Amino acid sequence: MLQPFSFLFHHRKILFAVSANSIKSKYAGSTLGIVWAFIFPILFLLVYSAVFVGILQVRLERFEGFDYILLIFCGLIPWFGFSEALGSGVNSVTSNSNLIRNTLFPIELIPVQSVIVSSVTQVIGLFILTVALFVKGMLGVMSFFVVISFFLQLLFVVGLIWIISALNVFIRDIGQIIPVVILLLMMVSPIGYTKEMIPEKMLPYMQFNPLYFMVEMYREPLIMNKLPDVHTIIVFSIVSFCTFVLGFIFFRRLKEVFADYV
Repeated sequence: MLQPFSFLFHHRKILFAVSANSIKSKYAGSTLGIVWAFIFPILFLLVYSAVFVGILQVRLERFEGFDYILLIFCGLIPWFGFSEALGSGVNSVTSNSNLIRNTLFPIELIPVQSVIVSSVTQVIGLFILTVALFVKGMLGVMSFFVVISFFLQLLFVVGLIWIISALNVFIRDIGQIIPVVILLLMMVSPIGYTKEMIPEKMLPYMQFNPLYFMVEMYREPLIMNKLPDVHTIIVFSIVSFCTFVLGFIFFRRLKEVFADYV
């Protein structure tokens, strides 16, 4: 159970170095550079808000005007990291054939590095939201729980990327399916609405949507200023740890034959 944690801790310096280099490379060459990491979440929020507020005209009694926009933004924040990690992580192994053939480089770090780089937009979005909540006087003590939410999300996403990036080596169709999955999850996740608005008969199906739990793990402490319900914490914690550990084992079992397929 502790092996993946000890592995990442042992190679933390290499992981930090390759992640920092990838972040620099991601924004290198653009005029605004890292500023795009601030612009993207704001632009996405404007578009999402225009759809729900302007077109669909969704109205909530407890959240009106700017408060509702903050509610949407809080739902979008975990989606930023999750969707970007899936989009880039699925091809993280197949696009690094030179590292796969390098017997000295721990290739288990490739998907992890991809997840870390993908988390930049989410972290910046979380910072923007926190500042907005502070200015509005909505930032409470329970907001600190979001650190645990972010940690559990990283565990889940890293484990998931270990699995799908390994499978994508043998089944390249996965890379074509992921964008559709990302779009579908965005549409069925409670980003622009609350869980109370979900029909009761649909709630059991939401248990299979990881973004449902992620959104609640962020929204409850940040917007509602309370801890997520016990069921959400327990389920998401178990799923995150199990996915992380099983993903590591799965990746290690298959990595020996990666060089034959990339």
